[in-house]
Amino acid sequence: MKHRTLSRRAFITRAAAAAAALTLPFIGDASAQTSRRKPNIVFILADDLGWRDTTPFGSTFHGTPNIDRLVKRGMMFTQAYAANPLCSPTRSSIMTGLWPARIGITTPVCHVKEEKLEETLFTRASVTQKVLQAASATRLKLEYITLAESLKDAGYTTGHFGKWHLGPEPYDPLHQGFDADVPHYSGPGPAGSYLAPWKFPDALKFTGKTGEHIEDRMADEAVKFITANKDRPFFLNYWAFSVHSPWQAKDEYMTEYAKKADPSAEQKNPVYAGMLKSFDDAVGTLLKTLDDLKLADDTIIIFFSDNGGVNWHEDTMKTKYGMDVPPTSNSPLRAGKASIYEGGTRVPCAVVWPGVIRPGTKSDAVIQSIDFHPTILDMLGLNAKPEQKFDGISIVLALKGAVLSREAIFCHFPHYMGHHHETPSAYVRKGDWKLIRFFHDKSDLTDRHELYNLKDDISEQRDLAEQMPARVTELGMLLNRFLADSGAVIPKINPDYQKNPPLWLAGGTATAVVSGNVLNIVSSGKDPQLVLRDAIDLPQGSYTVQFRMKSASAGDGGLYWSSGRLGFARERLKVFTPVHDGVWHDYTLAIPAKTAITTLRLDPSSAPGDINLQWIRLMNADGTPVKKWEFSAASGSSAHDDN
Repeated sequence: MKHRTLSRRAFITRAAAAAAALTLPFIGDASAQTSRRKPNIVFILADDLGWRDTTPFGSTFHGTPNIDRLVKRGMMFTQAYAANPLCSPTRSSIMTGLWPARIGITTPVCHVKEEKLEETLFTRASVTQKVLQAASATRLKLEYITLAESLKDAGYTTGHFGKWHLGPEPYDPLHQGFDADVPHYSGPGPAGSYLAPWKFPDALKFTGKTGEHIEDRMADEAVKFITANKDRPFFLNYWAFSVHSPWQAKDEYMTEYAKKADPSAEQKNPVYAGMLKSFDDAVGTLLKTLDDLKLADDTIIIFFSDNGGVNWHEDTMKTKYGMDVPPTSNSPLRAGKASIYEGGTRVPCAVVWPGVIRPGTKSDAVIQSIDFHPTILDMLGLNAKPEQKFDGISIVLALKGAVLSREAIFCHFPHYMGHHHETPSAYVRKGDWKLIRFFHDKSDLTDRHELYNLKDDISEQRDLAEQMPARVTELGMLLNRFLADSGAVIPKINPDYQKNPPLWLAGGTATAVVSGNVLNIVSSGKDPQLVLRDAIDLPQGSYTVQFRMKSASAGDGGLYWSSGRLGFARERLKVFTPVHDGVWHDYTLAIPAKTAITTLRLDPSSAPGDINLQWIRLMNADGTPVKKWEFSAASGSSAHDDN
């Protein structure tokens, strides 16, 4: 049976015990309370930790002595891959041993309110997008046999600490095989802040002293779990909140790294370095506890990251810390988190297996997050259940120093991501060769391919697709088989796609067309919108937006601005009252921007009706122009001049 259904009373009791910092002793069933001979399992998962962010993997800026100590105890993998360039899909692959494409979780939306168990395609897309992208599932279905359930059935006490992000109740850790879950939170990052007071829901009663760091607290909670279960086999799932945003570190750590930052270096962000130091402290706390309790020789440790590091410029770094420095650099890998290139999915990995793995060893075997569930079962001599199938393989041969044989690894990422401007895509890696397929990305809307030899070109700078069509065909067939076998939701051509779309796109209840030198807008409802298509990326400051408009609609209008990854919201809204008399009027709206400005949205009214725009201008506070847009039917789109 897959699940032991909890009564509501039992579930509440278990959740309360977890939130109360595990003051209770062993929680598992009586059959597990036998003399322990099975090794303990500790799985340490970092969030957004880049391939080259730690000392063992080549960082000369970040100090990670405890991770270094962990890696020296076992085997370091130089070619380990997350199954997806974003967190929730990779987490689901670790728990199940399955491809995210099969599970249907291909982007991290497992914190949203909508309970969606199957992946589908969106039915609409912007006219600028060539394809209809996937709408990810939002929960890890209970039908899957998780790693925690496999180990619990084998007599292990199981505890989850930190970030989950695979769904709230009833898809939370306590319903997916874990005896304990701290802080029992389903959000994408630490609630509000890394430093207390946190903003966890009041019902969790998970609070801390002002200034307490969440990673210090999580490590302390994990120590209680280890101590309470030191005499029986346990599975500690330590999934850190670090080093995911919000960008925040201890002041003393930031000061330390600010002093050693080299302006000419690729990695030089003291905020991120301080965050990583707190994560390394937590790793040190876990290692010290295992040593002090004399459990180290009986404990398997897996160290991994859910995707690559954030290598783009973050607005918070500018506004909060006054620095225009990306959190990290994944160089020599291309791109980073949310990208199909190596920087998005190649991650640091180490495995400690006392008595089996020779300390201080290194492996170039290609492994993936889908491999951990079958590998741990193999390490423990356990069989999968008859109904249980894996996409991953056991890597025990590699752990013992032998050659690991596998045909290929795959990644399906059917989403647009603004940071790297990539089209929905998938890749296959076989040996040294990697083929990327960008769905319907050519001018004729057929698939576009890129081919790289990673042995010779780890930075993916030399696309060999045109030179080696036979190799593209060979790998393309493997990719086709994977997509079909996994039941992947594949993007389709967007029927509304326009090769030369207007720079101001109609949205909400609006449609728009250029006629003469006027943009004619028809609102069919209460939410007409015009959204600027291209990013403008203006620094923090005060600006004004001017435009000439006549309207036969009704209601207030609004000007929104976005900043970085912060979308359109009420705190970035200027409300105005248009004159709806069918006569041209000029408007000037001030933007008291406290953040940088990425793009704009103009809502010309809040009712049905006809609206016309002649021009839009963006001005500095001193009245000098930044950009202006004039509408021209000759090109079928709006044109703009930068000033």
